[in-house]
Amino acid sequence: MLLDEDRQALMAPNGSTVLLTGMEFRLLRYFMLHPGQVLSKTRLREHVYDWDEDPDSNVIEVYVRRLREKCGKDIIHTRRGQVYVFRAPH
Repeated sequence: MLLDEDRQALMAPNGSTVLLTGMEFRLLRYFMLHPGQVLSKTRLREHVYDWDEDPDSNVIEVYVRRLREKCGKDIIHTRRGQVYVFRAPH
């Protein structure tokens, strides 16, 4: 799995291209830069937004769900307490 930064797209192992929105791209890029690390919603919000977002907002959950739909369900794991762990496909 590779990110095409020029086109803001994901290059899947099967050779297909998956276009991402700006937020999906920034979020996936951050996950890919921190594989295996526990990332809280707060930490993700701090690194993917250019502005202060409502801390009670579910925007991160929405984008994680979208990424799972585009990249596969097993790539981003949720741990109890609203934290996420990215696991790159083998």
